[in-house]
Amino acid sequence: MALWGGRFKEKASVQFKKFNDSLPIDYRMAVQDIVGSIAWAEALTTVDVISQDEFERLKAALLELKASVENDPNQILSSDAEDIHSWVEINLIEKTGDLGKKLHTGRSRNDQVATDLKLWCKEMGGDILFALVNLQQALLNLAERESNTVLPGYTHLQRAQPVTFGHWCLAYVEMFNRDIGRLKDTLYRADTSPLGSGALAGTAYPIDRDLLAHNLGFRSATLNSLDAVSDRDHVLELLSSASISMMHLSRFAEDLIFYNSGEAGFVEMSDLVSSGSSLMPQKKNPDACELIRGKAGRVIGSLTAMMVTMKGLPLAYNKDMQEDKEGLFDALDTWQECMEMAVLIADGLKVNRARTLAAAQQGYANSTELADYLVSKNIPFREAHHIVGEVVLAAIDAGHALEEFSLAQLQEFSDKIEQDVYQHLSIESCLDKRVAIGGTSRTQVKKALADIQGNSDSLNGQVVGAPSKDQINMALKQVKQRLNAQKAAALSVRRARMSDVDKIYQQVDYWSGKGEILPRSRDNIIHDIQNFVVAEIDSEVVGCASLYIYQTGLAEIRSIVVDKSVHGQGQGQALVQYLLEFAHQMELQKIIVLTYLPEFFNKLGFAVIEKSSLASNIIEDSEQSPHKDPEDEVAMVYIVDRSGNV
Repeated sequence: MALWGGRFKEKASVQFKKFNDSLPIDYRMAVQDIVGSIAWAEALTTVDVISQDEFERLKAALLELKASVENDPNQILSSDAEDIHSWVEINLIEKTGDLGKKLHTGRSRNDQVATDLKLWCKEMGGDILFALVNLQQALLNLAERESNTVLPGYTHLQRAQPVTFGHWCLAYVEMFNRDIGRLKDTLYRADTSPLGSGALAGTAYPIDRDLLAHNLGFRSATLNSLDAVSDRDHVLELLSSASISMMHLSRFAEDLIFYNSGEAGFVEMSDLVSSGSSLMPQKKNPDACELIRGKAGRVIGSLTAMMVTMKGLPLAYNKDMQEDKEGLFDALDTWQECMEMAVLIADGLKVNRARTLAAAQQGYANSTELADYLVSKNIPFREAHHIVGEVVLAAIDAGHALEEFSLAQLQEFSDKIEQDVYQHLSIESCLDKRVAIGGTSRTQVKKALADIQGNSDSLNGQVVGAPSKDQINMALKQVKQRLNAQKAAALSVRRARMSDVDKIYQQVDYWSGKGEILPRSRDNIIHDIQNFVVAEIDSEVVGCASLYIYQTGLAEIRSIVVDKSVHGQGQGQALVQYLLEFAHQMELQKIIVLTYLPEFFNKLGFAVIEKSSLASNIIEDSEQSPHKDPEDEVAMVYIVDRSGNV
């Protein structure tokens, strides 16, 4: 059954129907279409189109349909419905009769599909954020394993200067960090609801579109109905983010393909991500990397196709836009799959440290060090550059390295060269001199890791020598904490709004009644709402926490609770990590907590301290729970930066 047949005398041809129908693609938005339909049905009750009883019947039927779809999404594909909107409406009418025909009042498939797609993009965007963070974590783990491994650096695929393998890993961590930023920006701009825009001119019913948007989990409603139904910028931005990130993945793959080659022999891929030859039994091919490199072209092609589709469209909606989903779905699936494969590659990578060191010692990679040495002897760099070029030519003719020349031989090129030259020509010297920000010295490995975590002043602007293993481990721990904060953002933790007050009060009241936290009045929560954050699942608030600031540099996490129905899903951890990231941005120094669950906070980087060390006003503010033994309450602290003492 089509939703538009009244105007037509004849049925569409089978050929046109197959050409026109989008159900084989947009069936993936079934859940989003049902969620949007529930919100629209509720909105229709506010303008007296349907009664509260009718809404409850529609909601029950839609929730039943949603559960069925979640259990078996492929059932949709056996239908001959035109699109997912038709399928949902047909099934709703089967369940509720004529009542189901009321649901589309004031709504168009134009604003419906725009809303469905944005909801889908928001959900998929969260999954992609997780994949990006996990990929960064895998590269950080590899950087930690190979932090001291010497690797030849290249320009023009010619050996240039030595770096460390850890430094190479961190280059990709930086790239994927920018990808995270781009994706977050894209999802922020996509977080507006088109529902209620009608076909193009807006709905004829006085529906509160901002309330409707909030009920769907959007931050606001769109402001122009013409733009709302014809906007696909979020699709283009997601495809652009995917394309740039796939380009980064392709470069990562290409580096490893080269490093894995018989000519280089720097790394060996795990058997888990390699294949063999049907003819040559000795072959072990880096197929995972080659496929990542190849799939990048497909993702970039989807961006180009969508740009060309949109560039000539007049306002408002045009059927050309039906082409938005197939390329987007494929591109984001491919992006996510490639990141997950890259994690497997990094986790199983075996580095041939002897081979990388030997390669770094060849190719005259220490030539720049000899030039810098001559500069230190008051020879202008251009002249030093020329002298070293002559030394390299002689070394090539002799078939040996620069450091294998005798002092007398080197002095034939410049009488400024002395015995101390040899200490400047070693690989260690080449690495250790790169102490400026972004360099490959072991000092900068620590500083780079700290900078990723946001703690750019961790060395107070000073070079303090090569870090110890403990210092590197601490820096890695800080990076992981920052990545955990990014995971928290992906778990839909956000700042609380006034509309959250009742839900926060219900949760606090329930858990304070159990003696787990201190009670707070509704008025107190209203007054303190700007300090609360909430966790959401399917646009439903399932947890909250607050950050109370005592003074410059010091704050306390309070009222952290999560619904029993979602315990064990990471929401409590996400709330704390969100507040820790916020504390970092606020330039706070210490975060304290008084808790009966020290194990939970210990995993998040908190350390136990003496309760007596806390200021008296903190103890007074934190009165004892009547349901708990005061001796069981533990004081803990988290150091946001390394300045100040516990």
